[in-house]
Amino acid sequence: MRLSQLIEGLDIRCATNGADQDADLSQIRICDITEDSRTAVPGSFFIARAGTKEDGCKFIEPAIECGCVAILADHENFELPPRSKVVILVTDDVKHIGAILAERFYGNPSQSLIIAGVTGTNGKTTITHLAHQLIESAGVRCGLIGTVEIDDGRQVARASMTTPPAVELSRTLATMVEHGCKALVMEVSSHAMDQSRVSVIKFDACAFTNLTGDHLDYHKTIDHYRDSKSRLFGLLKVDAIAIINIDDPSAQQMIDAVTPGAQVVRCSIKADSASAVRVHDQTIKGMSIELTSPIGSIHSCVPFIGDYNAMNILESVLIAMRVMSKVGIKAKDQIQLITKALPTLKLPSGRLEECQSDDDDLIVMIDFAHTDDALASSLGAIKKVLPTHSQIWCVFGCGGDRDTTKRPRMGQVVSSIADHVVITSDNPRTEPPSRIIDEIRSGIATQDHTKVHVQSDRSKAIAHAIMHAAPNDVVLISGKGHETEQILPDGAGGVRVIHFDDRDHAKLALRERRLRLSTANSASAQEAPGS
Repeated sequence: MRLSQLIEGLDIRCATNGADQDADLSQIRICDITEDSRTAVPGSFFIARAGTKEDGCKFIEPAIECGCVAILADHENFELPPRSKVVILVTDDVKHIGAILAERFYGNPSQSLIIAGVTGTNGKTTITHLAHQLIESAGVRCGLIGTVEIDDGRQVARASMTTPPAVELSRTLATMVEHGCKALVMEVSSHAMDQSRVSVIKFDACAFTNLTGDHLDYHKTIDHYRDSKSRLFGLLKVDAIAIINIDDPSAQQMIDAVTPGAQVVRCSIKADSASAVRVHDQTIKGMSIELTSPIGSIHSCVPFIGDYNAMNILESVLIAMRVMSKVGIKAKDQIQLITKALPTLKLPSGRLEECQSDDDDLIVMIDFAHTDDALASSLGAIKKVLPTHSQIWCVFGCGGDRDTTKRPRMGQVVSSIADHVVITSDNPRTEPPSRIIDEIRSGIATQDHTKVHVQSDRSKAIAHAIMHAAPNDVVLISGKGHETEQILPDGAGGVRVIHFDDRDHAKLALRERRLRLSTANSASAQEAPGS
């Protein structure tokens, strides 16, 4: 693509700081667009976007050395390498303009997809995964972007962040179109909204899950966090739908932000509404639910538990219905397809994921819950279906260099619901684990101190809970879920990353528990009279 075509009509000017400002932009061919100077190649257009820690302009020189022919920045007060022929372009809003450039360069792929976005503190990953399964079960090829993975219609890759940067996002959407995707469901984080990663996308459906205190290390105030979330609903098309959990106190602000003309679908598990969900019977293995939607009711069983998951199912069903309608599937057929698919749904990796075998005498679950609200939901769901005389063990910690305000709240919530609490490290990063643990403990009431065990080594903490739990107890290992790495302080102010999968460590402890139980049973048999 020619540079003149790429920037046509945008609020961009050529700089005058010694670059080749007299160049004929129609003769400059752009063969790639990037925000990472390390990936620049000859013919690249480098977007010098400011990050949370570094100014993108610091990387202009290495980008030029790699062959960039054009640079977009928000100022021109920087030195260029001698005899540089690169074109420097300046705009006041690099993030948004950069997103427009990415969409243009990749052929406006978002316009060829039916796109649904999901935002909120908790539940985004579950809803997008469930909606993706429902849409695919209807024979519609659907892409997926989220915290755990990216499915581009042909292959599934591990995700590095919840919502990719604008350039990577447009590149991924173009790949989905190439692979025959008709739809996309994606998680939209508050960081993504604040950094204009999705600012040029027009959504066919957006869903709001809930909002509780999180990411205040970035947003500073809950109001800024809420505002960032709500801006997603201003990106809806005029004929789109906004799916809102009205049981959440922040629901009205989301509704107020909806694009004029778009339809608001109010969802509830507590009250009668246009779309509601009722949970009838629950066991540790699943629950029976009744869904009401604008096009009809659905009765089904699903293989997971929790009122919060019932709401997740409702919102995922409404997203799937919207996509099915857009591709021409009739309402009665949608009901049949969804009813058939619901019992086969699977939660995403690390979401109340059981990891014990049939030979084990207790239940062990891995969960990503890492806020006080998410922990309350997961533990509350388990408590409702807990077998008689069984108890809950919860192993958890808090991330370092992140929102510190939630640490005492998490300690309070876990200690008020679980029977046994094992406080450990999550990803401490550069912080001393002991300091994080002390802040968690500060929220625990005095009368609950006796149920608390502290073990900063996460592998030992997991082993402690599994080895000390009684038969039929439930052990919830929370905070990391699908993650397979742990970020620890390196002792020099930095971090070191090690492989760490909660599932692996749980299975090792379960194996040791089975071995000890087998040894004890053998010893008892040998000591029995007549043996």
